[in-house]
Amino acid sequence: MVIKQPESAKERIILALDTDTLEDVEKYTKLLRDYVGFFKVGLQLYSACGYEAVKVIKDNGGRVYFDGKFLDIPNTVAKTCVNLMKNGVDFFNVAANGGSKMMSSTVKLCREHAKHMGIEPPTILSIALLSSFGQRTLTEELNISINTVDYVSKIAQISKDCGINGIVAAAGDVKKIKQQQGNDFLVVCPAVRPTWSVVNDQVRVVSPSDAINNSSDYMIIGRPITSAQEPVSAAQMIIDEIETALENKEKEYI
Repeated sequence: MVIKQPESAKERIILALDTDTLEDVEKYTKLLRDYVGFFKVGLQLYSACGYEAVKVIKDNGGRVYFDGKFLDIPNTVAKTCVNLMKNGVDFFNVAANGGSKMMSSTVKLCREHAKHMGIEPPTILSIALLSSFGQRTLTEELNISINTVDYVSKIAQISKDCGINGIVAAAGDVKKIKQQQGNDFLVVCPAVRPTWSVVNDQVRVVSPSDAINNSSDYMIIGRPITSAQEPVSAAQMIIDEIETALENKEKEYI
């Protein structure tokens, strides 16, 4: 399916299901399907439960964002992404450092199979930098001398040229991406943490309000909701924060 701009605050939330059990998947999907837009299936969950995790989410009324960060030769990644489509995944991502040929091949094959299947082409995102990366990692370990914002902006341009629909990027990178690529180029913000939650192992962390103020479309939130004593209450608090940020942002344009 084609993922477009979110129409409500709750739709902006992608809940990270970083768990090893289908019991947790079913529990959180049933509990939170009315409070989030998508459920994220990542490598931890997929390696434990496979496509059964996707099936459980879909069977219980949820939508799936598959976070596989695929990086391989173009043919392998393209065919892997077609398999995601066949198994009901709503949208997914690939690692941009696989190169333009990998990304464009994936887009082309997925569109061809979508037409053959009689469905809309999938929404595909690229990953520029992991949320655990900061400037030091980029410069000292990857030997990339430009700053993170310029690096991600360059990746966004390459991705769009390949037919990719959007990018996963830190909130601080979003405004420049939107200015250069337009509002229709989706941006998903990872490592979102409400001010009342623990940061954990992320580096470039922002609040839901920060994500909205920087024009992010979607945000990935996991442990602040799933580890809360009252997950529904935690999700509602985040929805309220997003709605307030959207209202304040709208007032700026009046």
